[in-house]
Amino acid sequence: MSSDADREEPSHALSAWPMERLWAFALEAQGQELEAARVIAQAHADRCEELQETRRQWAKLSLQINQLLPSDTHWGRARLAQQNFMLRMRVIDQLGPDDEDQDWNPERLAVDTAAVLTLAPSDARALAGHWRSLGIDQIGELRRHKNLTAHLDRLVKHLRPSPTRDQLLVWAEIRRHLP
Repeated sequence: MSSDADREEPSHALSAWPMERLWAFALEAQGQELEAARVIAQAHADRCEELQETRRQWAKLSLQINQLLPSDTHWGRARLAQQNFMLRMRVIDQLGPDDEDQDWNPERLAVDTAAVLTLAPSDARALAGHWRSLGIDQIGELRRHKNLTAHLDRLVKHLRPSPTRDQLLVWAEIRRHLP
């Protein structure tokens, strides 16, 4: 449980907190405080001088805090998923895959990515060809798909041949044409 004094400290002071304290703070935080806690946990995960297991624990904390952020709109859900995907990809790239932990398993990340893509690749390709003439909602949908596929070039290098990998290779190509 965090105190009022905890909330008055600048966010840079949060960076010195241990995982347990930051998690307790995040459970009560909202808005910018919650986002600050997520970013701080992610920054710890990126510290090369830390042990790999410690970095994975910080990354896991960042994923958990990310789940607490608001996601009640299309953009909120896309932001949550994109932040999740990018962090998971970074951990897989930097620390290696872990088939025992679904968060660090490239095959699981591929399935999770494919599951959030609501457009068929052929539809996205067709819309991308004339996106300037589309309405704001359709352009937004294409932008969300571009954001949600930002990690694909790196991810497909970790995947075994499969229909999901094939689908994501198509999306990686289409992504280059999205607004």
